[in-house]
Amino acid sequence: MAANRPSASEGPASEGPARRRAPARRPTMKDIARRAGVSESAVSFALNGRPGVSEATRDRVRRVAEQLGWRPSTAARALSGEGSATVGLVLARPAATLGVDSFFLQLISGIQEILSDRQLGLLFQVVEDMDAECAVYRRWWAEHRVDGVLVVDPRTDDPRPGLLDGLGLPGVVIGALPDSDAGPHPVLSQVRADDAGAMASVVDRLYALGHRRIVHIAGLPSLAHTERRIRSLRIEAGRRGLAEVRSLTTDYSDTQGAAVTRRVLARAGAPTALIYDNDVMAAAGAAVTAELGLSVPGDVSVVSWEDSALCRLVRPWLTALSRDTIGFGRIAARELAALLDGGEPRTVQVPLPALIERESTGLAPGSV
Repeated sequence: MAANRPSASEGPASEGPARRRAPARRPTMKDIARRAGVSESAVSFALNGRPGVSEATRDRVRRVAEQLGWRPSTAARALSGEGSATVGLVLARPAATLGVDSFFLQLISGIQEILSDRQLGLLFQVVEDMDAECAVYRRWWAEHRVDGVLVVDPRTDDPRPGLLDGLGLPGVVIGALPDSDAGPHPVLSQVRADDAGAMASVVDRLYALGHRRIVHIAGLPSLAHTERRIRSLRIEAGRRGLAEVRSLTTDYSDTQGAAVTRRVLARAGAPTALIYDNDVMAAAGAAVTAELGLSVPGDVSVVSWEDSALCRLVRPWLTALSRDTIGFGRIAARELAALLDGGEPRTVQVPLPALIERESTGLAPGSV
């Protein structure tokens, strides 16, 4: 019977259980770059929808990736137990203000759109303050809960960039770090909004309409973008010799927006134009103005920093700075996905918001 067994030199026996075939290696971005004849950075740009490559290159890279069966590395890491295929987002703001803030609803919508395409989950948490937010990052890192984070509301004195760098936890800062933060940050990208330029455009238009007494009803004073808006208003007022221009901070709520409006309009030399840092405060301010027997825009012009459906539901319709907040979220999520795929940190500037003039702004009283 032994004579019927294949000899050691015969091929079929060598393919038996003792010599199992090694698992197939997952294709990498390097494999795609080699096959497509482009650099690895071009592959990263193409697969993550980032600018920097032509449409022809983008199409070629995507075809090669599909042919090789490439999948985003975050999903592969989750399947192998090396990652979570989840990104985190923590908000350290008063919970009562979040339900009425259209900016975050739209931002998260854009973020989720990209994360769903990439099969990435979103772990979301609201905390009381910055210390609690930093504690969440440390816990998520220690427990391998997230592969990266989206960081919102950059502070004037912000501990999070240094913490994330120390942990090696990739992140994207939505907004812009304070001007005093020179970096570098080896694991952080930024998606910057030009708050100073946007404020300059609003002041320029109000000045052209004859307004010389302007009050900016701002958001939280600890936020870097609030500081930039206040500083820009001060610079623009100085350029034009306007002495009766100032900013007052709030918690972004309609309650505080209304209270500050009532206070400034009751004073002698009341402003003829009010700039609000969100749509909710602008709507509340317009209502208070009417309660005081003043006309919008006959006596007081009103501008909202954020545009939303609310700006077109109140009367008069509110002039507003309009930006693609959903697109803002998409960009941030794409940048984080690129970091998770091994891309280099970078800074992306989003377009300057456009001022949409509606019924709430007009010529200053007595300027005709």
